[in-house]
Amino acid sequence: MILTILLFALTGLFLTAGGAYLAVLGGSAFYLFSGVILLVSTVMLFRRKSAVLWLYAALVFATLGWAVNEAGFDFWTLAPRLDIIPPLGLLLLLPFVSRKLTVSKVALLPLALSILCTLGVAGYAITQDPQDIAGSLPSVAQQGEPVTPGDTAEAAAGDWPAYGRTQFGDRFSPLTQITPANVKNLKVAWTFRTHDLKTANDPGEITDEVTPIKIRDTLYLCTPHQILFALDPATGKQKWKFDPKIKYNPSFQHMTCRGVSYAETPAVAPVAAEADNTAAATDAPAAPAAPADDCTARIFLPTNDGRLIALNADTGELCHGFANNGALDLSDGMPMKRDGFYEPTSPPVVTKKAVIISGAVTDNYSTHEPSGVTRAFDVRTGKLLWAFDAGNPDPNELPSATHQYVANSPNSWITASYDAGLNQIYIPTGVATPDIWGGNRTPQQEKYASGILALDADTGKQVWFYQTVHHDLWDMDIPSQPSLVDIRQKDGTVIPALYAPAKTGNIFVLDRRNGNLIVPAPETPVPQGAAPGDHVTPTQPYSQLTFRPKERLKDSDMWGGTMFDQMVCRIMFKRLRYDGPFTPPSLQGSLIFPGNLGMFEWGGLAVDPVRQVAFANPIAIPFVSTLIPRGPGNPAHPDPKAGPSGSESGVQPQYGTPYGVDLHAFLSPLGIPCKQPGWGYVAGIDLKTNKIIWMHRNGTTYDSSPLPLPFKVGIPSLGGPLITAGGVAFLTSTADYYIRAYDVTTGKQLWQDRLPAGGQSTPMTYETNGRQFVVSADGGHGSFGTRLGDYITAYALPEKTQH
Repeated sequence: MILTILLFALTGLFLTAGGAYLAVLGGSAFYLFSGVILLVSTVMLFRRKSAVLWLYAALVFATLGWAVNEAGFDFWTLAPRLDIIPPLGLLLLLPFVSRKLTVSKVALLPLALSILCTLGVAGYAITQDPQDIAGSLPSVAQQGEPVTPGDTAEAAAGDWPAYGRTQFGDRFSPLTQITPANVKNLKVAWTFRTHDLKTANDPGEITDEVTPIKIRDTLYLCTPHQILFALDPATGKQKWKFDPKIKYNPSFQHMTCRGVSYAETPAVAPVAAEADNTAAATDAPAAPAAPADDCTARIFLPTNDGRLIALNADTGELCHGFANNGALDLSDGMPMKRDGFYEPTSPPVVTKKAVIISGAVTDNYSTHEPSGVTRAFDVRTGKLLWAFDAGNPDPNELPSATHQYVANSPNSWITASYDAGLNQIYIPTGVATPDIWGGNRTPQQEKYASGILALDADTGKQVWFYQTVHHDLWDMDIPSQPSLVDIRQKDGTVIPALYAPAKTGNIFVLDRRNGNLIVPAPETPVPQGAAPGDHVTPTQPYSQLTFRPKERLKDSDMWGGTMFDQMVCRIMFKRLRYDGPFTPPSLQGSLIFPGNLGMFEWGGLAVDPVRQVAFANPIAIPFVSTLIPRGPGNPAHPDPKAGPSGSESGVQPQYGTPYGVDLHAFLSPLGIPCKQPGWGYVAGIDLKTNKIIWMHRNGTTYDSSPLPLPFKVGIPSLGGPLITAGGVAFLTSTADYYIRAYDVTTGKQLWQDRLPAGGQSTPMTYETNGRQFVVSADGGHGSFGTRLGDYITAYALPEKTQH
């Protein structure tokens, strides 16, 4: 009895104190009300008053009504509202308490009834999912005359020769051996260990995000330290490896390699570029032409220390005719040449003439960092052909003895897309760093930030540009490779479209010939009131194809593992500035939702261009952005010898601006998201109507809760999907360690298998010796918190059940 009284007293005190503070902030008064009732109940228990049973029954009924009113019949949003007060009621029904209250069994009935009603509501709610959208994507036949993909010439059906399989970035395979009917029979065919693991010299952001490529009889992949392996695709046995021996330290913001690129360079003399677009305009000597027999097939490997390396695809030896004995120094022409500030992490685009590369620039460090320039180099010799420097009024100006690229020009850190028919490259651009303060930016730095830039692949001249976020103060760039797909209209005409998923949750759909919107994205008023010295634009484009939240968050949308931390999350929410999407960063602290991680990240969409459908995996995690004025411990200028910040979250210095910034996910004291689940989904989109047809929570708490319980709340993912003509999609990137297969038509999960480490990558598929394989890189993700490893896992149907 004493322990029960003590438990009631402590619970009542906590809810009363916290509830009073929340009520003062304008939040729900129910926590205060329930805390007071608990304290009254404590006194009654101490005095052995049997009326406490009636009072507490009333509190349980009130709690149930409040919970359903706020959360509806969504079990996971009901749970933290019902996991304290009703269980305490059970204590009162136990004999060691009820006997000391000297009551008849009849007096226990109201409280027992309230507990039974609570259990009944919870039992019903667990069968419901108000967030679920059920539907069926149309089949090829239902979509009418099929469209022949515009990129089919780029890849043999059984190959995966580029990061997105083709440079259309659709992540679609025409293979059909694996189907919804037989996918349950998939087994591990082989496993390869790279032995490339985290070292003491690595940053926290070490990640295995690679999507391998497969050309004919070889599979190519790179590791977090950019070690390149060539494997036999049938057995996983190593053919050769190349170690670039990169220079790195813990201050690097990234340590990752998302992939490599392949080029066939027939043994002919390089074609001289036109005079106004070549490196002859620079003082740099031209690289020597490659010998006729030197690397007629080559792999391009980007490295985090700012190099682009060309290797013989057959032997792994350096292509000595490319740049400086096979290695191109990407720091040439840069205004800042220090290790770790310019990091190419994604594979370049390859055309018949050029290899075209951009790179990541350290986020939020200072106003003097490397340029985000995009450059094209001769695919054989490494000679500079053209540049597009978004921070320069003449973006095509090449470096010389008197000119360097512009510091802090907007960068592009993910792979671009390429349409060989139009000869256009489509570059997803980021914001000019520092990301969270715009008061220092020039008009030119703003001009090409956070959008899609189309360039002529031969000259680097602008074809068009569409901006998805104006004066970006939230790091809401285009984070993934745009997907190119030709869409047949009702009148039979075909429009060459571009789908660009954004961190904001918007998917911008553009005519890739001219950048005109296909799906409307009207300019919509957004919250105003930036910090002194900065400004916010009056409007932002809101695409009508979107996963953006339909309503603003409310304090009732806050969550927790218990009623206690849910109340704390509601207090935290009320203390922050939040006016909806695009709330400006502030000294008070602003809630940013969608958060800086974005609703879409680098994985992008998977598109079936024949069926005209897409598979997506959006996420929903709010962040907090708090500006920090300069003062002790927050200097305006860096130590000249200091390295980059080594992280994209936490306190970021933003040297050269009036403020540093603290960026972090909006989490409860227990380290779980303060926003109620779901936090991750899979979704199907009909590209002919541009409507979301189905959407389901995806992933479980198995690897993120104190106990390994597979509650399907819908958890975040970091990586992309794969879609096949067989009607199956694959995803490995959730924070639990599973590869999953889905029916593309309905989104139903068909199969899953346990991974040895985090699968924060995009899987790929290929065929060899008549057998279809699905391959994933399972090496984990440092800042995402998943288990690190060094595994490449290949799945296939048992040979006797392939058909």
